[in-house]
Amino acid sequence: MSLIVQKYGGTSVGTPERIRAVARRVARYKSLGHQVVVVVSAMSGETNRLIGLAKEIMEEPDPRELDVMVSTGEQVSIGMTALALIDLGIKAKSYTGSQVKILTDDAHTKARILKIDHNNIQDDLDKGYVVVVAGFQGVDEKGNITTLGRGGSDTTGVALAAALKADECQIYTDVDGIYTTDPRVVPEAKKLDSITFEEMLEMASLGSKVLQIRSVEFAGKYKVKLRVLSSFEEEGDGTLITSSESKRPAFLYVFSVCACCSGFGAQNSTSTSGLVSSLHITILLLSAMLLSFICLEIRQ
Repeated sequence: MSLIVQKYGGTSVGTPERIRAVARRVARYKSLGHQVVVVVSAMSGETNRLIGLAKEIMEEPDPRELDVMVSTGEQVSIGMTALALIDLGIKAKSYTGSQVKILTDDAHTKARILKIDHNNIQDDLDKGYVVVVAGFQGVDEKGNITTLGRGGSDTTGVALAAALKADECQIYTDVDGIYTTDPRVVPEAKKLDSITFEEMLEMASLGSKVLQIRSVEFAGKYKVKLRVLSSFEEEGDGTLITSSESKRPAFLYVFSVCACCSGFGAQNSTSTSGLVSSLHITILLLSAMLLSFICLEIRQ
């Protein structure tokens, strides 16, 4: 039996039917004997809607009150997900960030997690419950609701996995893994079976938006095994992100980063200056690729 944390993004819980599909997936893992903690984002578009409402009242919303507003999106999602699981005959219980409690600093709209009290979650898991936790949010020492910034649900999932010493943290999104570049831009892009935290951080810093960069840093620090999977596909192993030494030669990794940047440049090269900029990036990174290859040969 394994303890697995599964995080589902906004598109994965975007409609009641998508939430029911998430519940069926979780139920399958539960039927195999696994303990499962589910972290969910707000339904797709909901956070933007709530921010828009706040701005209709105040052009530059007060950060504390904005956190109070936008955190309600995840509260709806956890309730609906727990209901979908209960409807399948699965014991489930939902928790907001403050109920867990996920303690953060007081930097509203961009808070950082300081500590997680996982005792209640562990007790529920031991009693056979699936625990559904609101991503993106926490609470400071004074009891104020805080949010972790865009993509913060990834960080919530990783932090819970670290606190619970989970066997794996699975990040479900609308892609089936990490690719060498955006497959929607470059059809020849290849899906990676595995990648190291360091490589993932580099790709994230260069524009990859599959994972929030802070969640990757957190996973690397606490050695949380991450796996990126598609919530829209039933089969597939996705991409595993670990601290293990990459089996791919360094020059192949740098080539992947070059492809990533070239694809990014192609998306944004709507003018001559954009094309020149994209060419400069590619030349610089090809030089880095050559240097990495030389270093690899010297090391061997």
